[in-house]
Amino acid sequence: MRDMDMGFVRAQFAAFDGGSTRDYAFFENAGGSYPARAVTDRLHRFYTTRKVQPYAAYPASRAGGEEMDAARARLAALMNMTPEELSFGPSTSANTYVLANAVRMWLRGQSCAIVVTNQDHEANSGAWRRLVDEGIEVREWKIDPQTGRLDLADLRALLADGRVKLVAFPHCSNVVAQINDVAEIAALARKHGARSVVDGVAFAPHGLPDFAAIGVDVYLFSSYKTYGPHQGIMLTRAEFAAELPAQGHYFNAGTLYKRLTPAGPDHAQIAACAGIADYIDALHDHHFGPNPDAAARGRMVHDLMRRAEVQMMAPLLEYLAARNDLRLLGPRNAEDRAPTLAVALDYAAAPVAEALADHGIAASGGDFYAVRPIEAMGIDRAQGVLRLSAVHYTSHEDIDRAIKALDVVLSKG
Repeated sequence: MRDMDMGFVRAQFAAFDGGSTRDYAFFENAGGSYPARAVTDRLHRFYTTRKVQPYAAYPASRAGGEEMDAARARLAALMNMTPEELSFGPSTSANTYVLANAVRMWLRGQSCAIVVTNQDHEANSGAWRRLVDEGIEVREWKIDPQTGRLDLADLRALLADGRVKLVAFPHCSNVVAQINDVAEIAALARKHGARSVVDGVAFAPHGLPDFAAIGVDVYLFSSYKTYGPHQGIMLTRAEFAAELPAQGHYFNAGTLYKRLTPAGPDHAQIAACAGIADYIDALHDHHFGPNPDAAARGRMVHDLMRRAEVQMMAPLLEYLAARNDLRLLGPRNAEDRAPTLAVALDYAAAPVAEALADHGIAASGGDFYAVRPIEAMGIDRAQGVLRLSAVHYTSHEDIDRAIKALDVVLSKG
């Protein structure tokens, strides 16, 4: 495996060219990554030359529809799935809400249960917990309050009676950041007759999933955190989608990618999502050379990103783990976690983030909609956590700068 060419990578993002974004070491990636040039170029082109109703016969309309279709097809190929199994929506929170409503109708009148975790972002927790209003039992797969870890033995116990129909869990938490074994969890759920729904928002920026390999029924993530425009992307196994009541217009129920999307699509942003595929293919070709197998390209770029992140984040992890004036959430081992580092302090985190900004570090403090894991780990929500989140384009210089800034700011308490 080749090392990542950081010069090439950062050249793909206009944010590193100049202005205020260039002057800051950016550690807000868990809230939204920088968009790749290919994305913004496509978005600009669509708004200036294709901003018409798509799929008609005249040139601008035909080109717009073709670009929207290309975005779905190319992303699906990279993630080893059919284009019909990929749908777009306004956000992952909205997609999850619609999916939960479909499941509500699917399970109505049954004596059954679902499993949720308290490791999740609220988007993949609250919508499912509301199903209790339909008489569906909601079982909570609880994290260890010290480590934030989910134990597979606890899930086995929750599934043992065979009444669970769905398990909703994160690929990784946006504050704990431990990478859960999605394939193993999905296989266990399937063995007990349950479907699996995975919130991949906090992990997908670190490598898109191989949908066929992980074996889940639904995988959700946000394109604005995977170097694209502000859209939610939902991968739904065709067999499961067909079981669920349609949520869109009745005459679209037979089209799989429209079945669970009640709102009209954002034409320009969907078309711009093809820029994510442009970027991933550019990374692949630069580091490995051409390969006609799109799924293989996706896997290789996934591994390239993860290797770069593990190497990059190790010094910051080591630095934070060595301090006795904070609590680092999640694993100490870089291989076991995403590069999203959250720490609890003995005081409010938001002012610390403000102080870091004075040293050229873009970070935040708060609960990040991860109220349940924060409270389960005994952290005062009002104080929140300080979060520094990196991705593969975060440089070693950014890490060094963050460590120096933290040294100054944390020493002041």
